[in-house]
Amino acid sequence: MADFYQILGVSREADADTLKRAYRKLARQYHPDVNKEPGAEDKFKEIGKAYEALADPETRARYDQFGEAGLGGAAGMPDMGDMGGFADLFETFFNGFGGQNPQGGRTQRRGPQQGDDLRYDLNVDFKDAIFGQQREIKIPHLETCEVCRGTGAKPGTGPKTCSTCGGSGQVRRATRTPFGNFTQVAECPSCNGTGQIIADPCVSCGGNGVKQVRKKLRINIPAGVDTGTKLRVSGEGNVGMKGGPPGDLYVFIKVKNDSKLKRDGVTIYSEIAVSYLQAILGDTVTITTVDGNVNLKIPSGTQPNTTLSLENKGVPRLGNPVARGNHEVLVKVKLPTRISDEERKLLESLASQYTDKNINSSSGLFSKLFGKES
Repeated sequence: MADFYQILGVSREADADTLKRAYRKLARQYHPDVNKEPGAEDKFKEIGKAYEALADPETRARYDQFGEAGLGGAAGMPDMGDMGGFADLFETFFNGFGGQNPQGGRTQRRGPQQGDDLRYDLNVDFKDAIFGQQREIKIPHLETCEVCRGTGAKPGTGPKTCSTCGGSGQVRRATRTPFGNFTQVAECPSCNGTGQIIADPCVSCGGNGVKQVRKKLRINIPAGVDTGTKLRVSGEGNVGMKGGPPGDLYVFIKVKNDSKLKRDGVTIYSEIAVSYLQAILGDTVTITTVDGNVNLKIPSGTQPNTTLSLENKGVPRLGNPVARGNHEVLVKVKLPTRISDEERKLLESLASQYTDKNINSSSGLFSKLFGKES
């Protein structure tokens, strides 16, 4: 008797996945709809018989111990008279091992299928995220093969009805047990549930009916997007199978940081350093905003760490670009660590005219101005 492991071309230590891959490869090679050579159908049956015995752990254990003789009359083994053809003999063992398409492992279905959605991560500059822009991107996605028009068959040919399932995409297996006869319905292992076999596949797409191409798209980035914003581009995902609608493209935004400006929602934050004289006397300084350089008035008597607000100089609200947040400016006051003799005399003269019950000496004035004695 032929060795089942040799028939499938695997070792005795092969796991379930290895057995399944070996069977599928050989089954497609010797399927009667594909292989017209004499003896192909007998070989196809032999492959199915070997896989049936090895795919189930219990029957495999009996086979390893007793050989093919250990399978005869075993409890739970199918009665050949209850079978609906040679394909049904081993269909049960394929339940849950459905065929996978070449694009992502999804089991094929007979009817139209919507295409997969795609994700694209896009880095956006700080200012472009605030005011919006248009960007051109390139995405790899699946499109219908232009050569075979999505049929998967070589031009001039077409898919044939699967002889295993008769075009239904399903097969039945009857099993006799001590509790009665049971019938299981599962996806056809020969056509993966499509009901059709492509004997002469399209060379351009390899029989898949779709090809991966890189497509240029112009994306409109609205004003006010932030890191984590998700933009949906309808119909730009993978093409649908069997005439189904295409999926969508989802663009995930990540905004780059700015060296001077910080953002929290619709509010912009920045800092500016002024001298103690500017803080005392007041001044007008130039600061950087998302709109460019603008003048900021420093009121006289401004205290350290005061926050000044520029209204409508922040981020436009997403979906309502007319409404904008504010730009908040934190004022830092710089105190000198050293002063000249002339500056000292001027400050001492000012201190002598300064009347405050808590400050009665020039050194006290220095302490208030500079935070320490000088």
